[in-house]
Amino acid sequence: MQRLFSQKITLFALILAANTLFGQTTKGNYNYLDFNQKPYYFGITLGINRADYRIFHSKDFILNDSFARVESVTGPGFNLGIVSNLKIGEYFDLRFLPTLSFAEHNLKYSLSGNNNKRIINRRVESVFVELPFHARYKSAPYHDMRLFIIGGVKYSFDVASDSRTRQASGLVKIAPTDFAMEYGAGVQFFFPFFIFSPEIKVSQGLNNVLIFNKKLEQSNVIEKVLSRALTISFHFEG
Repeated sequence: MQRLFSQKITLFALILAANTLFGQTTKGNYNYLDFNQKPYYFGITLGINRADYRIFHSKDFILNDSFARVESVTGPGFNLGIVSNLKIGEYFDLRFLPTLSFAEHNLKYSLSGNNNKRIINRRVESVFVELPFHARYKSAPYHDMRLFIIGGVKYSFDVASDSRTRQASGLVKIAPTDFAMEYGAGVQFFFPFFIFSPEIKVSQGLNNVLIFNKKLEQSNVIEKVLSRALTISFHFEG
């Protein structure tokens, strides 16, 4: 994640450099000029994601004799959603992207002592209804192409959550709702009938999604769990 963040800073610097280099030129931006007249437009988004948790151990973790390690294992997923885009001047957009996201998170407990090779896995398969709100800054257009960066917040609800089921009474429970901040970057390519925008985005959870259960040792050794995900999206807008 730290490497990805540094890459975003580098890309942001490239966008600013491109904006300075190309200035206000629109020479050759024939498709861009058509779309630039629209105050708003819609589209669809398809994506793939890799999700995991950021785990904070509790003070009881050091004292416990059962677990040597608790870690998160990245799981795959995919997204399908709708794009709503509102122009705010020449370089800024407001975007709302309601999305159905299929994701997998895994908590892995390594047993201590002579059992250190034994593993207990807690798999959390989720179907999220996500409601992201983003602001987008775009560079000056050049030959029907624009670079952009995004930032915003997201609310999500897991409609497949097992946190309230009786079968999950002996498992670590994860809350179905979550808030996250998001940031990323991408490129717009303007074609005659649509805009194609590949985008890479990072989501960082803001609230603790662990449902604490003092009767469960697997829960006692964890203080806080934050969600995070890396998503590569392909937007088709027009």
